[in-house]
Amino acid sequence: MVQSLWQSSKADELQSGLDQLVYRSNIIGTDRRVCNYGGGNTSSKTIEKDFRGRDVEVMYVKGSGSDLATMKAGNFTGLRMDDIRPLFEKPEMSDEDMVAYLANCMIDSKHPRASIETLLHAFLPFKHVDHTHPDSIISLCCADNGKELAKEIFGDRFVWVPYIRPGFTLSKMIAEGVLNNPKAELVLMEKHGLVTWGETSEACYAQTIKIISEAEAFIEARIDEAKTFGGAKYETLPAEVRQNIAAKVMPTIRGAVSDAKKMILSFDDADDVLQFVSGQDSAKLSQVGAACPDHLVHTKVVPLFIDWTPDANDIDGLIVKLKEGVAAYKEQYTAYFERNKNEGDVMFEAAPRVILIPGVGMINTGKSWAMSQVSGALYHRAIAVMRGATALGNFVSLSENESYNVEYWPLELYKLSLAPPEAEFSRQVAFITGGAGGIGSETARRLVSEGAHVVLADLNLEGAQKVADEINAKWGENRALAVKVDVTSEELVQAAYDATALAYGGVDIIVNNAGLATSSPFDETSLKEWNLNMNVLGTGYFLVAREAFKLMKTQGIGGNMVFIGSKNSVYAGKNATAYSSVKALEAHLARCIAAEGGEFGIRVNTILPDAILQGSAIWNGSWRNERAAAYGIEPDQLEEYYRKRTTLLVNIYPRDIAEGIAFFASSKSAKTTGCMLTIDGGVPAAFTR
Repeated sequence: MVQSLWQSSKADELQSGLDQLVYRSNIIGTDRRVCNYGGGNTSSKTIEKDFRGRDVEVMYVKGSGSDLATMKAGNFTGLRMDDIRPLFEKPEMSDEDMVAYLANCMIDSKHPRASIETLLHAFLPFKHVDHTHPDSIISLCCADNGKELAKEIFGDRFVWVPYIRPGFTLSKMIAEGVLNNPKAELVLMEKHGLVTWGETSEACYAQTIKIISEAEAFIEARIDEAKTFGGAKYETLPAEVRQNIAAKVMPTIRGAVSDAKKMILSFDDADDVLQFVSGQDSAKLSQVGAACPDHLVHTKVVPLFIDWTPDANDIDGLIVKLKEGVAAYKEQYTAYFERNKNEGDVMFEAAPRVILIPGVGMINTGKSWAMSQVSGALYHRAIAVMRGATALGNFVSLSENESYNVEYWPLELYKLSLAPPEAEFSRQVAFITGGAGGIGSETARRLVSEGAHVVLADLNLEGAQKVADEINAKWGENRALAVKVDVTSEELVQAAYDATALAYGGVDIIVNNAGLATSSPFDETSLKEWNLNMNVLGTGYFLVAREAFKLMKTQGIGGNMVFIGSKNSVYAGKNATAYSSVKALEAHLARCIAAEGGEFGIRVNTILPDAILQGSAIWNGSWRNERAAAYGIEPDQLEEYYRKRTTLLVNIYPRDIAEGIAFFASSKSAKTTGCMLTIDGGVPAAFTR
């Protein structure tokens, strides 16, 4: 049940009305049962001094494109009420004229564009106003008998407004409805949400929670869990089985939904999702339409519901159903666009954002993991609304044309335009072995800085996790994933890719970088030493590349592999027969894969570094002493020795190799495969030509 989060001790410390508005907005947005991600808006009216020192009434309202849970003072727009109030006398006003007019009412041109629903707040004669999307209220507003039931709950305290897309007309209807009902304490917006108000910020919030709680109690008293969504049609598969199935099918889904633009996927098998996907009525319910207009841009009108009987032994059958389902969905979405398009509209990607699989769960798609989570979070709200609406009556939604006109509404699309531009590796997943080391970690940072999601695969899980935590703290939740892998184990390599598929849907880039090195005169090279090098640097690179090749073929959207070879791939290093031999094997393995991968759009290239001492576990071990002994110098003289033997007289660092990897993985080398690039400062004996 929704609870008040207001803490007087915190609120009383806030000096300004704007600070209290920020606090109120944040606690409203924190509970997604109260307000959707990115949706809803709040306002406060106050008196401020203008630039001439005169008292003016100012309304602060949520700026477009922000989220209540995280917004700060800078995300609000201040507008002069004396300029806005005369609009109430106008009979009508277009969206374009409204936006242009409100821009002239702003007290600071640097403020964000005002919310689409600014006039809703301005026209109501109250100091503080909340517009929210509570699950319980939308359940009521999306029930075919909702208006009648509202009378049972709220008596004559409410105003009901029929569905109209937000803007001038809806704002005026709400204000007139409240003015005509002196007992009004709330507004119910059909198929949309709730409006509440108060004389103080605390009173406004308290009223919001009070009204939500009344509706919530009314609905919960009428819910029979055994009959929810028509009762259970399918058995839910065990958690381990669900995750295994998801990991196996997500690369297929990712390929199918990434024909226009690549998508990142996420998997969700929360209890409410599992109850919904396995319900008798859920397939039909899911196709009624969106539970709230705010969902449409992120979830589309309907999800893809897969008609499949849960069976752990029928993954192949599920894959067929998924391919057919995504293809049919895209055809239907294209037809929907064509039926409803307005001049100048450009169709979004036609692929589904929400995919529901009985017995397994929900798979969401988006341009990033974070955006796939938004689609998922909104569908959790849709499930809650359908649960409530069907307990009250029948679930209803917007008409097809109403849905389209929200999904492709310029004022809604403006919010999307505020997102940062996509970068070189946006929408891509990179799998990096040796991810905890100097080259691996630096490569991860480099790719993430240009939009990638990265998987740090390493035998040293603690080290990989430390790098992942650092990246996530800087770039956002789940941009990096740490997995433990022994590259010599076929089972563990496969498990690492399953974890990658479950986390992001698949893989686009692999960096074959796991490393070790040994040094011995040839006649002292033991079979154990030979096999160690061969197992990690030969077999390990083979297994990592082979499993990636399979996954990339399944996706069908191409891919990039970058092998980290060595100067020794082409140069016979003294006292390093085992290491040099297997490094040569790596380079030729990469060329062989490149020859077979071309028809699938899979490029494979190799980088040949030399003497990367910085941040290297290899060079901090016995290898440093062994190489120094081979050259007849002290270990602490190695760095200078290596610098002086290069023609450019430079040392090579992990960031230099990361730049080479980024180049080979990028669109800049789109027509290059089977290539070797030296990054060694210029060692003539290792020149490749």
